[in-house]
Amino acid sequence: MEMIGTILYQLTKNLTVEQIKAAGFDDYFVDHTLGVYPQSAAGVPFTTAYLQSKGDAITDLHEDLAAEQKARTTYDNILRLADDPDVKDAIRFLREREIVHYQRFGENLRLLTDKLDERNFYAFNPEFDKKCFRKK
Repeated sequence: MEMIGTILYQLTKNLTVEQIKAAGFDDYFVDHTLGVYPQSAAGVPFTTAYLQSKGDAITDLHEDLAAEQKARTTYDNILRLADDPDVKDAIRFLREREIVHYQRFGENLRLLTDKLDERNFYAFNPEFDKKCFRKK
């Protein structure tokens, strides 16, 4: 999110009032000038409620996997709309990073589930109920 905010700041920091109005940024400008205020494309402000953690490794890894895929989809959509080569390069880098994160989270999920008693795979929280691990 910081990278996207930085890109947006760099693209807007030298706008004139006329350019701000012409681009439809005037409502945003009234509240935030040209400062970075994390929000969705629909104008919904970022909140830490978006960060989910249940304290269950299986649940949390699935949440992480979903978050990486949602970010990748967002970057795909930005790439469809962007025409600035420097912006596209940065977004491609971020997209590739999401793919690597997704792969690593998937590997961790597999490693975790390989250590669990498959009969109790989803019956216990492996972070709390230690009896769900296979006996060796």
